Amino acid sequence: MAVPPSLLHSSAVFLVAFLSYTAAAFDVTTTPFDQGFTTLYGESNILRSTHDDSVRLHLNQFSGSGFRSSDLYSHGFFSAKIKLPSDYTAGIVVAFYTTNADVFEKTHDELDFEFLGNVKGKPWRFQTNMYGNGSTSRGREERYLLWFDPSKEFHRYSILWTNQTIIFYIDDVPIREMIRNDAMGGDFPQKPMGLYATIWDASDWATSGGRYKVNYKYAPFVAHFTDLVLRGCAADPLQELVPGACDDHRDLEGADFANVTPKQRRAMKRFRQKHMYYSYCYDSVRYAVPPPECVIDAAERQQFKETGRLKFEKRHHRRGKRSSRSDVFERSNYGSNQDQD
Repeated sequence: MAVPPSLLHSSAVFLVAFLSYTAAAFDVTTTPFDQGFTTLYGESNILRSTHDDSVRLHLNQFSGSGFRSSDLYSHGFFSAKIKLPSDYTAGIVVAFYTTNADVFEKTHDELDFEFLGNVKGKPWRFQTNMYGNGSTSRGREERYLLWFDPSKEFHRYSILWTNQTIIFYIDDVPIREMIRNDAMGGDFPQKPMGLYATIWDASDWATSGGRYKVNYKYAPFVAHFTDLVLRGCAADPLQELVPGACDDHRDLEGADFANVTPKQRRAMKRFRQKHMYYSYCYDSVRYAVPPPECVIDAAERQQFKETGRLKFEKRHHRRGKRSSRSDVFERSNYGSNQDQD
């Protein structure tokens, strides 16, 4: 899925609007690796820090690597600061997600951040997705660009999952919210899930539909994870959770990350207007009737083709001199006058 220069320019400009906003941080407690996580695969490609507060996942020509939480959680807030590989990253996927596929092979639930590598000089892209009760035939992908270079510095990526709401965050900016309704039925994740992080070779699809493959001349590819957060109710996936048995459910509802402020909602709207370049909700070829959780914005709908892809030629038109990428990345105060509350 090609991304035009006009959208890349808009991404750089959008960085400025967010820098002053993202200074705040959620009130969270981090979890040392040995207290909450275990190796998933590629143990020789996993490097843990001396203080056990960060992990490096390597991909080379022999193997990728990954880790997972030791427990599954009935609901929760799952978060990490992540820095992605740099240079040529085509064909690579770095995933940060929750799932229970190891337990419920045919009826699994899943919530995804998937970062998609690119050729040298082109930016990382990423997608979010949700599956409930094995609904893999009804994918709910959205694809976006970032407003910063994720290989240069750490940013926090978070998934909030409650009984009624799913929110994906970057730093403290909500980028996607899904609210449960009766029409969704089992498509809303309800069974306990664990947190996973992986890096792997997805040459067959990740970059331009598989046109560009992983080039191991640039290996090893390293994804850094630090300040990991597991905040939820650990649960046995095969046993029914007794209502009221876990205080973490109430703690989640009162936490700062569970209550989106008006300022955050404006930030989310700006992000989606400027950075989302595919949405399943607007893909009428795939879904003649939008899935029940979709909230259709009439103005936003006009920006997308019937395939759910952005009408590039009609969006982000700019006149006058454009700022260089380096100029934009050096600014830090834009947006401070846009939201004063």
